Amino acid sequence: MLRKVRTWQEAWAFRWQVPEHYNMGADVCDRLAAEAPDRLAIIDRGTGQGARHEYSFGDLRAGASRLGHALARLGVGRSSGALPDRVGVLLPQRIETALAHIATMRMGCISIPLASLFGPEALIHRLTHSGAKVVITDAAGAARLAPLRAHLPDLRHVISVDGPEQGGPEAGALGPEVLGFAEICAAESEDFPPVDTRAEDPALLIYTSGTTGNPKGALHAHRVLLGHLPGVEISHDFLPQPGDRIWTPADWAWIGGLMDVLMPALHHGVPVVACRLPRFTARAAADLIRTEGVRNVFLPPTALKIMRAEGGIGRLDLRSVASGGETLGAELIAWGQEVFGVTINEFYGQTECNMIVSSCAALEPAVPGVMGRAVPGHRVEVIDPQGRVLGPGAEGDIAVLAPDPVMFLGYLDAPEATEAKFVTGPDGRWLVTGDRGLRMEDGRIRFKGRDDDVISSGGYRIGPGEIEDCLMRHGAVQSAGVVGAPDPIRGEIVVAFVVLRAGHAPGPALADEIAAHVRTQLAAHEYPRAVHFVDHMPMTTTGKIIRADLRRRAVEMAEAVPAP
Repeated sequence: MLRKVRTWQEAWAFRWQVPEHYNMGADVCDRLAAEAPDRLAIIDRGTGQGARHEYSFGDLRAGASRLGHALARLGVGRSSGALPDRVGVLLPQRIETALAHIATMRMGCISIPLASLFGPEALIHRLTHSGAKVVITDAAGAARLAPLRAHLPDLRHVISVDGPEQGGPEAGALGPEVLGFAEICAAESEDFPPVDTRAEDPALLIYTSGTTGNPKGALHAHRVLLGHLPGVEISHDFLPQPGDRIWTPADWAWIGGLMDVLMPALHHGVPVVACRLPRFTARAAADLIRTEGVRNVFLPPTALKIMRAEGGIGRLDLRSVASGGETLGAELIAWGQEVFGVTINEFYGQTECNMIVSSCAALEPAVPGVMGRAVPGHRVEVIDPQGRVLGPGAEGDIAVLAPDPVMFLGYLDAPEATEAKFVTGPDGRWLVTGDRGLRMEDGRIRFKGRDDDVISSGGYRIGPGEIEDCLMRHGAVQSAGVVGAPDPIRGEIVVAFVVLRAGHAPGPALADEIAAHVRTQLAAHEYPRAVHFVDHMPMTTTGKIIRADLRRRAVEMAEAVPAP
């Protein structure tokens, strides 16, 4: 882990210590279970409305051991093919979600996080592509899987945390029964020695949240947790500190919930609050933070914007707040300082190579629109298409030098797509993130946008992030998404999609006012030449704006306008 230091230069003295043999599942429960079995690990608040249960590290090891024995009896193991068996985890935040991932990894097998909100097509793709043998879910998940059984030839067992045969009238189509989680574990031993895996052995298969085409399965090794630690530590102003307790509204099926919060916190012995809010609201989040004494939170930008828009939560005295997924602007940073009492630390990464850039308020003040510096242990540069490192001020591809402990092993069964993710230059082999940015004179990295998000208009290359931030500062705007649409003169024009705050009615006059706000507050060449009002913003399951959807709508709207 990183030592608490006073400067970035001191932090960069960090050096990796990745052992040859390492098991992520054992790391997050066995070590502390042996040293302090009664130490608090997880507080399960359910939906935050009723029952509350506390679980120690001794409970984690015992529960993961029992589940490991039960899965082994169902035929889950390491010798059935080129890869160890895969286990899908289709659950929201709850104790069984943690146990499912930990048990699977301790067995030397591969866990697959699956979001509870996934529809049939998303589930079919992930489960057939991965060849998952078992899915651990709840009654609602079992009911959704039942009619899909004919499309899932590799799926042998469904285990429900809500008990046996809880899957609706079609559950029988899954086989003889839906097995009960507690029932299959009840008689098993609490002693299941973890497999002595290598750090390079596969442990986690997590699908990218791409906006076009089928998501690809990014296969990660056990070492991925060690690779995450410096980024998690620095984005939370040197986690862990005495009294730390962490929560995120992000689904643990997303790498941001699982690998940026749950697993690193357990590694450090920081208690994790598990709570699946039925609907995220500012008041519900604030009440949970106060009730549970949460000191550290990871809040995606969407959550921050909702809290800011709803207001009325008073001051929350937190020790650290981290955010990632979309660029933050001056408005959100200033609001966060007022409400949280700390500066929100912005971090950057992606499913294939996460937590590689971060700001750290404990080391230097935040700069709005600048996502931070390379996290100690990672070399992150802005490069050209030939893999040459660019100087300050030159826009290019944000890239990470390989090898790197947090970097994925590759896309499952997609060697060509894996190879296309890399470019070799004079300094070595780089993983190209697909995001555009530039390095500032002081070494910090400014995010410009995804390669397909950058708008080319009248000779300018325009990133949507700063325009969206400017739009959010208009009093009528609750959320905004910006894309480019084809234009015969300028190549592209800036188009804004806006969700209005309550009490504001859409109309041409308001559209002109919003556009003028950007023109005057940001830049004349960046103002939206079309403003469309929508009821809701299309989002991925990870809370990111689906700009591909907005671009499609912008093109359709432009084509529907009669030629003069």
